[in-house]
Amino acid sequence: MYTVELASIIDKLKLLNLTSEVDVSDIEVTQSDINRPAIQLAGFFNYFDAERVQIIGKVEHTYLETLDDDRKNEIYNRLFSYHIPCLILSRELEPDELMITMATKYKVPILQTSKTTSYFMSEIIRYLKVELAPRISIHGVLVDVYGEGILIMGESGIGKSEAALELIKRGHRLVADDVVEIKKVSDDTLLGTSPDIIRYFIELRGIGIVDCKTLFGVESVKEKETIDLVIKLEVWDSQKEYDRLGMTEEYTEILGNKVVCHSIPIRPGRNLAIIVESAAINHRQKLMGYNAAIELNNRVMDNLQKRTKEREEKEKL
Repeated sequence: MYTVELASIIDKLKLLNLTSEVDVSDIEVTQSDINRPAIQLAGFFNYFDAERVQIIGKVEHTYLETLDDDRKNEIYNRLFSYHIPCLILSRELEPDELMITMATKYKVPILQTSKTTSYFMSEIIRYLKVELAPRISIHGVLVDVYGEGILIMGESGIGKSEAALELIKRGHRLVADDVVEIKKVSDDTLLGTSPDIIRYFIELRGIGIVDCKTLFGVESVKEKETIDLVIKLEVWDSQKEYDRLGMTEEYTEILGNKVVCHSIPIRPGRNLAIIVESAAINHRQKLMGYNAAIELNNRVMDNLQKRTKEREEKEKL
């Protein structure tokens, strides 16, 4: 199970810690969903997910102001006894002294943000979804070609890094070489990045390690990219039948998500960079509703129908 340190959340989302006595260095968040404890503040704690980050907005804060100290003491004591990761107040709302006292007693940090409740909720959920997403590491190269994330896979030494280097020289951007860390952000989105230790480096057999960021500038690299298309490089096999039309899409599965996949046979003389660029543009065209293979098929069928009709008219004469 993946976790996110609360200290990282505080730093990333620029939160203010109102309970400086509480140590946040050992607190970890394990759930990407959040909870607004409105019904819990009314005393109903059935089905309360205490592992989620708790957020109090204007409605909850206004309700708390209507309670007397005895009722507040009862609610706070029960809420913080679940050892929730933290309690965040939006809109720069101020906690009352009793809340601070109880939170300090149970070592639950109270945080504050100036953002509106709805906006902050969407922001923290998006951040936690990425950080807590299921992930795997794959041997390959990830490049940004015309805005499309292309994952190039294949056996070691087949030419993945060389293709990436040529693409960089043609103005495209490197995300990861050799090892690609992939996170499943949603059922539709896979996000790829490079391990920190090898980020922006490419290994070229016979030359060694190349630092793309230093050699080609910051415009030649990118920190992360969605994976929109997979290209598998394989050694040319004269006995194998390769797809020459592309009428139907082939897919590969990564973390349960299906990604369009092309198998490209490799032999001397083939320009991999141009092939990858063409695949990226063609993939974008298909997403925009244009399929060259279907267009060609329609033209052929129309031509056949036209010839058939002309032949039938001649036979009638």
